[in-house]
Amino acid sequence: MDPRLAVPLKLVFLGGMLVGLIGLIVPIFPGITVIWALILLYGIVAGFGTTGVWFCAAITVLAIAGWLADNFLMGAKAREQGARWLSIAAAMIAGFIASIFFTPLGGILASLLSIFLVEYAYRKDTTEALAAMQGMALGLGWAFVARFGIGAAMIGLWAIWAY
Repeated sequence: MDPRLAVPLKLVFLGGMLVGLIGLIVPIFPGITVIWALILLYGIVAGFGTTGVWFCAAITVLAIAGWLADNFLMGAKAREQGARWLSIAAAMIAGFIASIFFTPLGGILASLLSIFLVEYAYRKDTTEALAAMQGMALGLGWAFVARFGIGAAMIGLWAIWAY
C-alpha cells in the first residue's frame, strides 16, 4: 500500500467504526457488526500480516460476545426478577421472529410483551409479570452498556494493530 494513503485510509476506517460505536445507541443499528466488518475490510485492504490475524481473531471473539449480550443479559435480569425459563425462552423466540418480520425494535417490544403475557398466564399476577418484564428491559439497558464497552474494546484492539 502506498504510504501516503495509509493514514487517510486509517482515518476513514476509524471514522466508520466511530459511527458504528455511536450507532449502538439506536437499538436497530447493528453497530457491533459495522465495527467488525470495517476491521475485517481493513485487514483485507491493508493486509493482515502475522499479528493482524491474531488481532482479528480476538476482535471476532469480542464481536460474538457483543452479538450475544442482548439475549444473555436480558434473560439473566428477567430471571433475577423471578421469570421462569419457559417465559424467557418464549420471549427470545418471539423477539427473534418479530425481528425477522419487523425491525429489531419490534423484536424488543415482542420480547417484552411476550414475557409479560407468559408470566401473567402462569402466575395470574400483574405485579409479578410486570417485574419480569421490567427485569428484561433492565437487561436490555445493561446489554447496551456491554455492547458499547465491547465496541470500544474492538476499536482499541484495531488501533493497536493498525498503528
